[in-house]
Formats: sequence, C-alpha cells, structure tokens
Amino acid sequence: MMTAPETSATGSDTTPNDPRLPRHVVPSHYDIHLAPRIPDAAFTGFVSIDVALTETTSEIVFNAAELTIESVTINRADQSVSPAWRLDDLAERIHLDLETPMAAGPATIAISFAGILNDQLRGFYRSTFTDDDGVEHTIATSQMQSTDARRAFPCWDEPEWKATYTTTLDVDADHLAVSNASIVQETVLDNGLRRVEFAETMKMSTYLVAFVVGPLEATEPVDAGGVPVRVVHRPGQGHLTTFALDVAVHALSWFQEYYDIPYPGDKVDLIAVPDFAFGAMENLGCVTFRDVLLVIDPATASQPELQRAADVINHELAHMWFGDLVTMQWWEGIWLNEAFATFMEIACSDAYRPDWRVWDTFGRMRSMAFDVDSLCATRAIEYPVHSPEEAEGMFDILTYEKGASVLRMLEQHIGPDVFRDGVRRYLKTHAYKNTETTDLWDALEAASGEPVRTMMDGWIYQGGHPVIDVEDTPHGVRVSQSQFTLDPEAADDRRWSVPLAIAHGEGTARLLLTDRATVLTGISEPKTANAGGAGFFRTKLSPDTTVSTLTSDFAAASPADRHTLVDDAWALTVAGRWEATDFVAVARACADDDDLNVWQAVSAGLSDIAHILEGDALVAFQGVVRDIARPAFDRVGIEPGAYDDDRTRERRATLVRLLGVTGADAALIDASAGLLDHADASLAAAALTVATHHGDESMYQQVHAAWQAADTPQSEVRNLRALANFPSVDMVNWLVDEILDGTVRTQDGPYVLRNALHNREAGEKVWQRIKDNWDDINRRFPSNSLSRMLEGITALDTDSGVADVAAFLAENPVPQGEKQIEQLQERQRINAALRARESRRLSRSLT
Repeated sequence: MMTAPETSATGSDTTPNDPRLPRHVVPSHYDIHLAPRIPDAAFTGFVSIDVALTETTSEIVFNAAELTIESVTINRADQSVSPAWRLDDLAERIHLDLETPMAAGPATIAISFAGILNDQLRGFYRSTFTDDDGVEHTIATSQMQSTDARRAFPCWDEPEWKATYTTTLDVDADHLAVSNASIVQETVLDNGLRRVEFAETMKMSTYLVAFVVGPLEATEPVDAGGVPVRVVHRPGQGHLTTFALDVAVHALSWFQEYYDIPYPGDKVDLIAVPDFAFGAMENLGCVTFRDVLLVIDPATASQPELQRAADVINHELAHMWFGDLVTMQWWEGIWLNEAFATFMEIACSDAYRPDWRVWDTFGRMRSMAFDVDSLCATRAIEYPVHSPEEAEGMFDILTYEKGASVLRMLEQHIGPDVFRDGVRRYLKTHAYKNTETTDLWDALEAASGEPVRTMMDGWIYQGGHPVIDVEDTPHGVRVSQSQFTLDPEAADDRRWSVPLAIAHGEGTARLLLTDRATVLTGISEPKTANAGGAGFFRTKLSPDTTVSTLTSDFAAASPADRHTLVDDAWALTVAGRWEATDFVAVARACADDDDLNVWQAVSAGLSDIAHILEGDALVAFQGVVRDIARPAFDRVGIEPGAYDDDRTRERRATLVRLLGVTGADAALIDASAGLLDHADASLAAAALTVATHHGDESMYQQVHAAWQAADTPQSEVRNLRALANFPSVDMVNWLVDEILDGTVRTQDGPYVLRNALHNREAGEKVWQRIKDNWDDINRRFPSNSLSRMLEGITALDTDSGVADVAAFLAENPVPQGEKQIEQLQERQRINAALRARESRRLSRSLT
C-alpha cells in the first residue's frame, strides 16, 4: 500500500466535506472475477472497470473497504500506467495518484485484490446452516445495500453511477453459483474448481450486484411470461418452494402488465439465505430473502405468515422496475424506491388473494407509521443524507409505511387508472437512469392534470400529519386541520393539502383542504373525514360520536372505516385527548363486530391499557376484556368451521390472544397447551402465544425443543420468539444466554431481545443484560438491527426506566439508528406519561 499526504483531485468538483465521489470519472462497465475460499473465510478478486475521464486529472477516487489491494493498472489504447494508490479507511475510498495527469477520454482500471468473507451479514459474507444429519455447511452470499459493494470489489459505490456488469466466479465443483444474470459458460479448471461465467446485466447501481455460492439446490425453472423463475434453497427443502414460485409467477405477470414494460433481466432466482440482516433484497435476477419468507409449507403456515411471504416477494419483484430499472439519484430518495415497492406489494397481493383484503390489512401497517409520525422526533419522508450511517437510517417505517400510505392517498385522490398511467410514463421516460422525487410528480401531473407536486411537497418534505376536526355548526360543517402529536403541547402551525372524503347523512363529500379551515354547506351529520380510510391523517371526533358512528348503518357497510375509527380513538387516548375509559367504551361498541382488522385495533388498545395496570386493577380489567371479547369469540368458536376463510381463522386467533393473554381467560389458558399442534396454523400460533405467556418450566422446555427440531422456518421462528413470553425471569434469562452465546442466530437475536423487553416480569432484567453485554452485542449483531432491538425500550415505561435508558444511550449512541433511537426514547416517555395519567384514574374506576 502506498501512502501520501491528502490532496484534492485535479478537476474534481467535490469538497473535503462532500459525501459524494468526484464526478470527473464515470464508470460504464465492470468485469468482476471472484474466487471465494469458503473454508478460509476469504476471497481473491480481479475487477476491470471501463471508465470515461471527462477532463484531465491527476487523481481518481472511488470506493473500497476491508480489501487488500495487490495491484492497480490503468490502461488506454496508447498507454498503461501503474499509479500509486492509497486507502482512506475512514472514508472507505481508494485514491489513485497519477504522476503525469491523464487527459480526458476512455480508460480501463484493472485491480487485483483480496478480501474477507465476514460474519457481519454485509458485503460478501459467510452464512451457515445445519443439514438433516447435523452437519454444518457454509455458503458465501452478498448484501450490498446501502454501501457495502465496496467490501466485495472496488467500485463507484453510489446509486448514481450506473453501469453494466459481467461476473465470473471460481467455485468448488459441487457448489451452486448464482449471480444477477444467466450462466453463459462453465469450465472445469486444472485445480478442480469450476469457473462460472454470467451474462452481462442491464445498466444498474452497485448496490444491486449479487452473488451466492455454496452447497445449495435450485428448483426447476418455472415460466412467468417468458421469464424463468427458480427458488434456490438448502438441500432437502425443494418441497417447500411451491408457494413462493406461485406468488412470483403471478407477480411477474402482474407487474409487467401494470408497468407496461417487460421484465428488465433475463431470469429470476429467489434465494433463501440462512443468515440475512434484512427481510429481503431486490438484487436484479438474484433476489435474496430470509428463508422464513421463501421456504414455506402452506399447510402449516398461518395466514399472516403466508401473507407476509407473499408481500415481501411482491415487494422485491416490484423493485425490478421501480428501483432497479429506474433508481434514485442519491440515498435521500430511497423512500421513493421503498415506499413505491411497499405500495405495489399490497396492490399485487390484493390481486393475488382478494379474499385476504390486503388493503384493509394495510390499515394496521399505516397505524404503525402514524405512531412514529406523531412524535416530535419524526422526520420528513425525504431529507438530506450525508453518510453511510444516515443512509442506513433511512430504512425505517417512515420510508416504507408512511411513504406507501401517502402514495395510496394520492392514488385514491387522482384515481387508480390515472395513477398507473403516470407511473408508466415515469418508468418509460427514466429507464436505466436515475431520478429525483419531482420526476415522479411531474409524470403524475402530466397524466392527471392535477397539481401533484404542490399537493405532495407538504407530505414529503415535512414530518408529521394532520388531525381533522369535523364540527356540525349552524352555518354548516366546519372542517379544520392541525398537526397531530402524541404530546399535544408540541404541535406547531404546519399544514398540508389534505384530500378529504367526508361521510355524512346524504353521502360523501370530497375536497382538497389546503387552508387551515373551511365551512361546507349543504351537508349535515358528518361521520368521518376519512371515508374509506385511505387518508394519512387522524379524524378528531368525540367519544360519543365515535361510539354512535361505529353502530351506524354507515359503519356497518365499511369495515375499513370502523377500523379507522377505533385506531383514531386509541391515538386520541395516548395523546391525552381522551381518557382510557373512553377507549374502553369504543371497544364495547365493537362487541358485535366480526371484522379481523377491527378486532386487531381493539386488541392493541386493550393490551396497552392492561400493560399499565397492576394488582387488583389488572385483575378487574381482565374481566372487562373478557366481557368485551367473549361474545365475539363465542360467535366464531374455538374449532374452525369447514367453510371458514383465512380472515375468519385469523380473527379467531386474534380473539384467542386477546382473551388468553390480555383477558387471562382461564378456560383458554387451560385449552392452549392442547392446541399447539392444531391443524389450523393460525389457531396453533395463537395458542402458543397464550401457553407461553402463562407457561411453566415444563412448557418452556417443550417450546424450546420445538424450536430446535422445527422442520419449517416458520415453525422455527414462531417457537423461538415465543420463548420470550414466559412469565419468569429465570426462563427468559436462559433464552438471553442462548442469544449471547450464539445459539440463536445473530439475524434473530435482536428481534427476540426486543420481544423480551416487553415481558412484564422480565423486561427490566433483559435491559440490564443488554447493557452488561453491549459491546458484544454491537460487535456481533448486524448494525441495522440494533435500533430494531431497542424498540423494546418503549415498554420500560416508568420514570426510572426512562431515566436509565436515557443515561445509557447518551453514553452508548447508535449512529446508524440515531433518529430511530430518538423516536423510541420519545415514545418511551409518552408511554410513561400515559401510565402516570391513566393507571391511577383507571384503577379507581375498576376497584
């Protein structure tokens, strides 16, 4: 390695604080050749990069991290130069210093290098699995997003620098090798390895490059409108791939029709990776997943597990166009990729299984986005990004769920067909290019004739959302907007362009509210300002009006509206605008309801109320819960009917959890242990939740054994996460021990700890264990998962818990999740305020 003092690049328009690479060298093609040595956790490589110098320069700067550079040559038609190079480990860059400035024109940079197959689930990394005979196997796989391609090969590792790629892998003779494109040639080498050469990809960003190597198997390809689709999996799991293949074939056909553009690659491989930090990754043609989302037995998976798998497969395949074919210019635009893919996953899943009513279920996802966006620490959907840590922090609920929610609101406002036409225009105009948010608004404006940019800027570039106050006055219906926050004192004077659908006695009035308030004449008896539930805002109604609306003919015809009313009611309660007893009255008004999502919203609120109660008040409240939920449960019954649809089965499961956990229903607690192996997977999963919340050591050992002996990924995850429920500090400590000693995979450990922090009896002890082992957790867990683990701190909702968490995180910051941690700590304080405000008041009313 050559070192020299830091200097600026001749001709570069970058500055010392500019996070982006200099713009005077433009890559166009990479020829990548890698030889992974899996037993040694290492690889060697060679990359040849075709570039264009746009002006004379004496320095070329691009990205490299955790690589050993062995040689660098710059070749042109008339010269070959071996420049000095130096690595900037902090900036993750390599600088090539040219003794003689090189003139503008084409060149090829050839680099030999070596790297490690790391265990951090990023870049080019190792993943292990144990086969049916107990033998451990290791594969090499990749995860490049956001900025980890630089750990696999030197490159311009920013989304703007799109290029084509050809990949060659030298692998063991019996190993499967997969990359972004189809195999064009395989050769057996003299050393016994097999050289696998792949076709050239389309023009795309570095974060989409992928390769997977190891003792894996692939299904026979299935045709999806001329596109071959396979699932790559561990040996012996081929029989668990039919569901994923069916979803993928439907999705590819559906997306090609929706976008009116053929699939941009030459094949699709869906790859089940044993260790994976994210849910899935949209690498063109080589889409990687956690195996729980791809390897599925529909006969033993619950409806939420099936829908989650379908949603994620659809999400990743939606990206092949929106994200891969057309890509954001810089990481601050990642919301457009992810929000749109979330929107499209739901639309595609809804087309795949209309009986699931996926848009209604999306109301629960939107509720989670509301929860974060109601905080002072919320952020704009799009905001400036300066570092890899900030880019990693963009992958949150505001990017995905809020972003998808505002797109759904826009689609419903301008009309689904017009929205689709605008999307087609956008994709065809910008294919193989990079875009900014305004490019989509321009395409939608052209298709609709509506002022889309003006309407949407307030939703994208400022955080928060409004609450709409609807009042029936002598002069008409007054509609006003203000910012909704869980801390009412924190709201400011921001406002939005809000598409309202006001249900009233004569029908539905639609308008775009841009002023602070307006008065509508000719209508009366307003029910809600969000008829249909597509708007990303809360509606402020009184408790009495909410109860009467829930039991009205209007609400009876619309489960989505009933869900929105209940969800808004709980938000108003957390914000202190209602009392907890008001929400209980709303829950009672739902006693005759038979909709899944309504009961999920009721259950969420009642469970949170139970969390803040203790002793006799808790026992009394459990009786209230049983009174509310038992009639609905009795209507559906414990045993599934022959004609029950998926939503009915999941409603039964929701009521079992509500009664068995929150309501401490003795009959269901006693019955739960006998239902763990029920043929109805939704009922079995609910029974597992109840049994583990009340279980003893014998039950712990039973569930622990089921986790270790699981024959599907869904059973494995279901039983592992249930171990965090047991009402015993000792038992939860056993689980934490296995997380810390590596028995639990690092991809799963953070999520199990998150669940354990919510454990009423053991949460404080789990937090102490996390603090005591913080350095080891930081070293071993994927960096993106730490903020997910810390979601559990919101359950430590006492004054002492708030103070302890604040002191610890002040001394131990999480830079890649700084904004999420700020949000979680604020929500912890909000929850503590709810406990302080309501627990004593509610206790007095109950005892």
